[in-house]
Amino acid sequence: MAAGDEEGAAAETEVEAAVEEPRTFKDLGVTDVLCEACDQLGWKVPTKIQVEAIPVALQGEDVIGLAETGSGKTGAFALPILQALLETPQRLFALVLTPTRELAFQISEQFEALGSSIGVQSTVIVGGIDTMSQSLALAKKPHVIIATPGRLVDHLENTKGFNLRALKFLVMDEADRILNMDFETEVDKILKVIPRDRKTFLFSATMTKKVQKLQRAALKNPVKCAVSSKYQTVEKLQQYYIFIPSKFKDSYLVYILNELAGNSFMIFCSTCNNTQRTALLLRNLGFTAIPLHGQMSQNKRLGSLNKFKAKARSILLATDVASRGLDIPHVDVVINFDIPTHSKDYIHRVGRTARAGRSGKSITFVTQYDVELFQRIEHLIGKKLPAFPMQEEEVMMLTERVAEAQRIARMELREQGEKKRSRNDDDDTEEAIGVRNKVAGGKKKKRKA
Repeated sequence: MAAGDEEGAAAETEVEAAVEEPRTFKDLGVTDVLCEACDQLGWKVPTKIQVEAIPVALQGEDVIGLAETGSGKTGAFALPILQALLETPQRLFALVLTPTRELAFQISEQFEALGSSIGVQSTVIVGGIDTMSQSLALAKKPHVIIATPGRLVDHLENTKGFNLRALKFLVMDEADRILNMDFETEVDKILKVIPRDRKTFLFSATMTKKVQKLQRAALKNPVKCAVSSKYQTVEKLQQYYIFIPSKFKDSYLVYILNELAGNSFMIFCSTCNNTQRTALLLRNLGFTAIPLHGQMSQNKRLGSLNKFKAKARSILLATDVASRGLDIPHVDVVINFDIPTHSKDYIHRVGRTARAGRSGKSITFVTQYDVELFQRIEHLIGKKLPAFPMQEEEVMMLTERVAEAQRIARMELREQGEKKRSRNDDDDTEEAIGVRNKVAGGKKKKRKA
């Protein structure tokens, strides 16, 4: 009985604690002008990571934020930076490092939106865009730079008059992904040329050994704000798998797109080439599909993303470039056409749907070669996934049409490759020529084979 009383008392104190929990940005210590900006953006209530991280950051501490994708991390570091900028205005005040170009543009949009009333200027420095125009933007000394590490190092080494000696804030967003993409040497170079006396925020979905090493190198007595310590997928997400022979993969994909017609889909492929091929295949079958991968020029990538966001296209095919951080509000179904080789990437991919309280579906294709990878995913998320209900006969009826579409897609891919090789000025990226040579090399090998 006494134990029961104790439990009751514990429950009461928990309830009291919940009542006291801050519910508005003002309660977290955010200044009025920024609270208004949050309100205009439709941010009514701070997310868990914002409740944890903002007060600590405003007190001037270094922060490690562990939170899954879609948890409001950008607000958690942007608001403290903007507030500090209001108190001591200066140029080249903050640097945000991100792993992908799309994420850099997205963060920049949020900085612009939150800081519009106080005249904050931000610049995005990423590959795939003309270096000269970036140098001019840096010469204007924006308040905030959002950059991918490689291109920023280029400017630090080659752009006259540009340095970060006055920097007050460094943010590393998706730090695990920055390090997974082997940007370690670039990050080291950046850390060497920025002031030691600065505030550092490190945000990551997972705490890997590399991230711990980076934390030791870059942060001083950081406060850890963890929102979810174990890997988890959202409750409202219905997750399925289908076990299929790999040679009929395309037919099964077409079957599912027909079965779930009327939804918007995000389909993940393992390579740029497969993304392009599958997009062409689906277009030949009358689906409105667009690709998004690293071999497209930056303008085309943003174009694809905007068409999908605006619902002008219902199917976005992407490599893992797009699995993290991109906030596309209306993805109904995520399909893992190629199973991710890193189980953690599964969490990020399926995190593109069922965002902000909505429901969603994910379907993972498992061929005879993927069984072990699939078991690892189930082990990581701690649940056995059900099979998606299928009518095998109906799938087999599609094979002829799909085979014809595959043939046309292969021809189109070949033509695109030849056009690209003959038109070397097509792309404004220095990397593009290297990429093109790789693509060409891959094709020659295939032809010989």
